[in-house]
Amino acid sequence: MASSETQTPTEYIQHHLTNLTGNVGGSQVNVDTVLMGWVLGAIVFGILFLISRGVKQDGVPGKAQAFFELLYEFVDTQVKDMFHGNRRWIVAVAFTVFVWILVMNSIKFIPVDLVAVIAHPFAAYWKPVPTADLNTTLAISLSVILLMMVESVKAKGIGGYINELFNAPFHAHNIFAKIVLLPFNFAFQLIELISKPLSLALRLFGNMYAGEVIFLLISLLAAAGIGGVIGGALLHAGWAVFHILVVPLQAFIFMMLTAVYLAMAHEAH
Repeated sequence: MASSETQTPTEYIQHHLTNLTGNVGGSQVNVDTVLMGWVLGAIVFGILFLISRGVKQDGVPGKAQAFFELLYEFVDTQVKDMFHGNRRWIVAVAFTVFVWILVMNSIKFIPVDLVAVIAHPFAAYWKPVPTADLNTTLAISLSVILLMMVESVKAKGIGGYINELFNAPFHAHNIFAKIVLLPFNFAFQLIELISKPLSLALRLFGNMYAGEVIFLLISLLAAAGIGGVIGGALLHAGWAVFHILVVPLQAFIFMMLTAVYLAMAHEAH
Protein backbone atom coordinates (compact mmCIF):
# COMPACT_ATOMS: atom_id res chain seq x y z
CA MET A 1 0.00 0.00 0.00
CA ALA A 2 1.19 3.47 -0.78
CA SER A 3 0.44 5.78 2.08
CA SER A 4 -0.85 9.32 1.90
CA GLU A 5 2.72 10.50 2.54
CA THR A 6 3.99 9.10 -0.79
CA GLN A 7 0.89 9.74 -2.88
CA THR A 8 -0.82 12.86 -4.09
CA PRO A 9 -4.21 13.51 -2.45
CA THR A 10 -5.98 12.44 -5.65
CA GLU A 11 -4.00 9.19 -5.85
CA TYR A 12 -4.62 8.51 -2.16
CA ILE A 13 -8.40 8.88 -2.52
CA GLN A 14 -8.51 6.90 -5.77
CA HIS A 15 -6.47 4.11 -4.16
CA HIS A 16 -8.91 3.73 -1.28
CA LEU A 17 -12.00 3.95 -3.51
CA THR A 18 -10.78 1.45 -6.12
CA ASN A 19 -12.18 -2.06 -6.00
CA LEU A 20 -10.16 -5.24 -6.28
CA THR A 21 -11.57 -6.72 -9.48
CA GLY A 22 -11.45 -10.18 -11.00
CA ASN A 23 -12.75 -11.92 -14.09
CA VAL A 24 -15.50 -14.49 -13.59
CA GLY A 25 -17.02 -16.08 -16.66
CA GLY A 26 -15.90 -13.19 -18.84
CA SER A 27 -17.46 -10.59 -16.55
CA GLN A 28 -15.64 -8.19 -14.26
CA VAL A 29 -16.48 -8.76 -10.59
CA ASN A 30 -15.60 -6.55 -7.62
CA VAL A 31 -14.01 -9.30 -5.55
CA ASP A 32 -13.67 -7.25 -2.36
CA THR A 33 -17.33 -6.25 -2.42
CA VAL A 34 -18.53 -9.81 -2.96
CA LEU A 35 -16.25 -11.31 -0.31
CA MET A 36 -16.97 -8.64 2.30
CA GLY A 37 -20.73 -8.80 1.74
CA TRP A 38 -20.99 -12.58 1.86
CA VAL A 39 -18.51 -13.06 4.72
CA LEU A 40 -20.25 -10.42 6.85
CA GLY A 41 -23.62 -11.97 6.04
CA ALA A 42 -22.37 -15.45 6.93
CA ILE A 43 -20.91 -14.22 10.23
CA VAL A 44 -23.90 -12.23 11.44
CA PHE A 45 -26.55 -14.75 10.37
CA GLY A 46 -24.37 -17.59 11.66
CA ILE A 47 -24.39 -15.84 15.04
CA LEU A 48 -28.17 -15.41 14.82
CA PHE A 49 -28.55 -19.11 14.02
CA LEU A 50 -26.43 -20.11 17.01
CA ILE A 51 -28.43 -17.78 19.25
CA SER A 52 -31.70 -19.23 17.96
CA ARG A 53 -30.48 -22.73 18.81
CA GLY A 54 -30.03 -21.71 22.42
CA VAL A 55 -33.24 -19.70 22.82
CA LYS A 56 -34.71 -19.97 26.29
CA GLN A 57 -38.48 -20.22 26.17
CA ASP A 58 -38.72 -19.93 29.95
CA GLY A 59 -36.57 -17.98 32.31
CA VAL A 60 -34.30 -15.00 31.72
CA PRO A 61 -32.84 -14.79 28.19
CA GLY A 62 -29.16 -14.06 27.66
CA LYS A 63 -27.97 -10.62 26.61
CA ALA A 64 -27.48 -11.58 22.96
CA GLN A 65 -30.91 -13.23 22.78
CA ALA A 66 -32.57 -10.25 24.46
CA PHE A 67 -30.87 -7.79 22.08
CA PHE A 68 -31.92 -9.59 18.91
CA GLU A 69 -35.42 -10.22 20.26
CA LEU A 70 -35.79 -6.47 20.83
CA LEU A 71 -34.45 -5.81 17.33
CA TYR A 72 -36.88 -8.31 15.80
CA GLU A 73 -39.81 -6.88 17.78
CA PHE A 74 -38.83 -3.40 16.58
CA VAL A 75 -38.98 -4.51 12.93
CA ASP A 76 -42.20 -6.45 13.56
CA THR A 77 -43.84 -3.36 15.08
CA GLN A 78 -42.92 -1.24 12.05
CA VAL A 79 -44.40 -3.80 9.66
CA LYS A 80 -47.53 -4.32 11.79
CA ASP A 81 -48.34 -0.62 11.56
CA MET A 82 -48.47 -0.75 7.76
CA PHE A 83 -49.69 -4.28 6.99
CA HIS A 84 -52.52 -6.09 8.76
CA GLY A 85 -52.37 -9.48 7.03
CA ASN A 86 -50.00 -12.37 7.66
CA ARG A 87 -46.81 -10.37 8.02
CA ARG A 88 -44.39 -13.13 9.02
CA TRP A 89 -42.70 -13.33 5.59
CA ILE A 90 -42.48 -9.54 5.24
CA VAL A 91 -40.96 -9.21 8.73
CA ALA A 92 -38.40 -11.92 7.91
CA VAL A 93 -37.29 -10.13 4.72
CA ALA A 94 -37.24 -6.70 6.38
CA PHE A 95 -35.27 -8.02 9.38
CA THR A 96 -32.74 -9.73 7.09
CA VAL A 97 -32.27 -6.58 5.01
CA PHE A 98 -31.93 -4.38 8.09
CA VAL A 99 -29.34 -6.53 9.88
CA TRP A 100 -27.25 -7.25 6.77
CA ILE A 101 -27.12 -3.63 5.61
CA LEU A 102 -26.43 -2.42 9.16
CA VAL A 103 -23.42 -4.76 9.46
CA MET A 104 -22.08 -3.82 6.02
CA ASN A 105 -22.49 -0.11 6.77
CA SER A 106 -20.72 -0.51 10.12
CA ILE A 107 -17.44 -1.47 8.42
CA LYS A 108 -17.15 2.26 7.80
CA PHE A 109 -16.03 2.71 11.42
CA ILE A 110 -12.79 0.80 10.76
CA PRO A 111 -9.97 3.33 10.13
CA VAL A 112 -9.52 3.79 6.39
CA ASP A 113 -5.77 3.11 6.34
CA LEU A 114 -5.98 0.08 8.65
CA VAL A 115 -7.89 -1.96 6.07
CA ALA A 116 -5.40 -1.00 3.35
CA VAL A 117 -2.46 -2.04 5.55
CA ILE A 118 -4.03 -5.43 6.33
CA ALA A 119 -4.99 -6.09 2.70
CA HIS A 120 -1.73 -4.87 1.15
CA PRO A 121 0.21 -8.19 1.36
CA PHE A 122 -2.65 -9.94 -0.48
CA ALA A 123 -4.18 -7.29 -2.75
CA ALA A 124 -3.17 -3.93 -4.18
CA TYR A 125 -6.69 -2.58 -3.67
CA TRP A 126 -9.39 -3.37 -1.15
CA LYS A 127 -12.55 -1.32 -0.74
CA PRO A 128 -13.98 -2.55 2.57
CA VAL A 129 -17.52 -1.09 2.71
CA PRO A 130 -19.79 -3.21 0.45
CA THR A 131 -22.61 -0.66 0.48
CA ALA A 132 -20.24 2.00 -0.88
CA ASP A 133 -20.36 -0.02 -4.11
CA LEU A 134 -23.40 0.64 -6.32
CA ASN A 135 -23.37 -3.00 -7.44
CA THR A 136 -24.25 -4.12 -3.90
CA THR A 137 -27.06 -1.65 -3.26
CA LEU A 138 -28.53 -2.18 -6.73
CA ALA A 139 -28.43 -5.97 -6.36
CA ILE A 140 -30.28 -5.83 -3.01
CA SER A 141 -32.78 -3.32 -4.42
CA LEU A 142 -33.52 -5.45 -7.48
CA SER A 143 -33.99 -8.48 -5.20
CA VAL A 144 -36.54 -6.52 -3.15
CA ILE A 145 -38.45 -5.47 -6.28
CA LEU A 146 -38.42 -9.03 -7.58
CA LEU A 147 -39.87 -10.22 -4.26
CA MET A 148 -42.48 -7.46 -4.52
CA MET A 149 -43.53 -8.74 -7.96
CA VAL A 150 -43.69 -12.31 -6.63
CA GLU A 151 -45.86 -11.15 -3.72
CA SER A 152 -48.15 -9.29 -6.15
CA VAL A 153 -48.66 -12.45 -8.19
CA LYS A 154 -49.27 -14.50 -5.02
CA ALA A 155 -51.85 -11.98 -3.75
CA LYS A 156 -53.66 -11.21 -7.03
CA GLY A 157 -52.79 -14.08 -9.33
CA ILE A 158 -51.01 -13.73 -12.65
CA GLY A 159 -54.13 -12.40 -14.34
CA GLY A 160 -54.76 -9.87 -11.60
CA TYR A 161 -51.17 -8.62 -11.68
CA ILE A 162 -51.18 -8.27 -15.48
CA ASN A 163 -54.53 -6.51 -15.28
CA GLU A 164 -53.04 -4.05 -12.78
CA LEU A 165 -50.07 -3.38 -15.06
CA PHE A 166 -52.35 -2.31 -17.91
CA ASN A 167 -55.40 -0.89 -16.11
CA ALA A 168 -53.88 1.28 -13.37
CA PRO A 169 -53.49 4.07 -12.42
CA PHE A 170 -55.97 5.25 -15.10
CA HIS A 171 -59.19 3.28 -15.16
CA ALA A 172 -62.01 3.46 -17.67
CA HIS A 173 -65.31 1.62 -18.02
CA ASN A 174 -65.57 2.09 -21.76
CA ILE A 175 -63.76 -0.67 -23.71
CA PHE A 176 -62.41 1.80 -26.28
CA ALA A 177 -61.05 4.08 -23.55
CA LYS A 178 -59.46 1.07 -21.85
CA ILE A 179 -57.61 0.13 -25.04
CA VAL A 180 -56.42 3.71 -25.50
CA LEU A 181 -55.15 3.87 -21.91
CA LEU A 182 -53.31 0.51 -22.00
CA PRO A 183 -49.92 1.84 -23.21
CA PHE A 184 -50.09 4.85 -20.88
CA ASN A 185 -50.88 2.69 -17.85
CA PHE A 186 -48.10 0.25 -18.71
CA ALA A 187 -45.64 3.12 -19.16
CA PHE A 188 -46.51 4.54 -15.73
CA GLN A 189 -46.22 1.10 -14.10
CA LEU A 190 -42.87 0.54 -15.82
CA ILE A 191 -41.54 3.90 -14.63
CA GLU A 192 -42.65 3.04 -11.08
CA LEU A 193 -40.95 -0.37 -11.21
CA ILE A 194 -37.69 1.17 -12.46
CA SER A 195 -37.71 4.11 -10.06
CA LYS A 196 -38.16 2.00 -6.92
CA PRO A 197 -34.91 -0.01 -7.09
CA LEU A 198 -33.00 3.02 -8.38
CA SER A 199 -34.11 5.22 -5.49
CA LEU A 200 -33.37 2.47 -2.96
CA ALA A 201 -29.93 1.75 -4.40
CA LEU A 202 -28.78 5.33 -5.02
CA ARG A 203 -29.86 6.63 -1.60
CA LEU A 204 -27.86 4.01 0.31
CA PHE A 205 -24.88 4.09 -2.06
CA GLY A 206 -24.71 7.89 -2.09
CA ASN A 207 -24.64 8.20 1.69
CA MET A 208 -22.05 5.46 2.20
CA TYR A 209 -19.79 6.59 -0.65
CA ALA A 210 -19.89 10.23 0.44
CA GLY A 211 -19.04 9.19 3.99
CA GLU A 212 -16.00 7.28 2.74
CA VAL A 213 -14.78 10.29 0.77
CA ILE A 214 -15.11 12.62 3.76
CA PHE A 215 -13.23 10.19 6.03
CA LEU A 216 -10.43 10.13 3.44
CA LEU A 217 -10.37 13.93 3.22
CA ILE A 218 -10.11 14.17 7.01
CA SER A 219 -7.18 11.69 6.91
CA LEU A 220 -5.47 13.85 4.29
CA LEU A 221 -5.93 16.97 6.42
CA ALA A 222 -4.45 15.19 9.42
CA ALA A 223 -1.52 13.89 7.33
CA ALA A 224 -0.87 17.40 6.06
CA GLY A 225 -0.68 18.67 9.62
CA ILE A 226 -3.71 20.92 9.24
CA GLY A 227 -5.27 21.35 12.66
CA GLY A 228 -2.57 19.26 14.31
CA VAL A 229 -2.98 15.81 15.85
CA ILE A 230 -5.74 16.95 18.20
CA GLY A 231 -7.63 18.73 15.44
CA GLY A 232 -7.45 15.66 13.17
CA ALA A 233 -8.59 13.40 16.00
CA LEU A 234 -11.52 15.71 16.76
CA LEU A 235 -12.55 15.82 13.09
CA HIS A 236 -12.43 12.03 12.85
CA ALA A 237 -14.36 11.65 16.11
CA GLY A 238 -16.98 14.21 15.09
CA TRP A 239 -17.60 12.60 11.71
CA ALA A 240 -17.64 9.14 13.29
CA VAL A 241 -20.27 10.27 15.81
CA PHE A 242 -22.35 11.68 12.97
CA HIS A 243 -22.05 8.35 11.14
CA ILE A 244 -23.19 6.50 14.25
CA LEU A 245 -26.55 8.06 13.34
CA VAL A 246 -26.23 7.74 9.55
CA VAL A 247 -25.26 4.05 9.47
CA PRO A 248 -28.36 2.67 11.29
CA LEU A 249 -30.60 5.35 9.76
CA GLN A 250 -29.76 4.24 6.21
CA ALA A 251 -30.35 0.60 7.16
CA PHE A 252 -33.67 1.60 8.77
CA ILE A 253 -34.82 3.56 5.69
CA PHE A 254 -33.96 0.67 3.38
CA MET A 255 -35.77 -1.75 5.69
CA MET A 256 -38.87 0.45 5.92
CA LEU A 257 -39.12 0.93 2.15
CA THR A 258 -38.66 -2.81 1.66
CA ALA A 259 -41.55 -3.48 4.03
CA VAL A 260 -43.68 -0.78 2.37
CA TYR A 261 -43.11 -2.19 -1.12
CA LEU A 262 -43.90 -5.74 -0.02
CA ALA A 263 -47.02 -4.56 1.81
CA MET A 264 -48.13 -2.55 -1.24
CA ALA A 265 -47.89 -5.70 -3.35
CA HIS A 266 -50.96 -7.03 -1.51
CA GLU A 267 -53.02 -3.93 -2.20
CA ALA A 268 -55.20 -3.40 -5.24
CA HIS A 269 -55.40 -0.08 -7.06
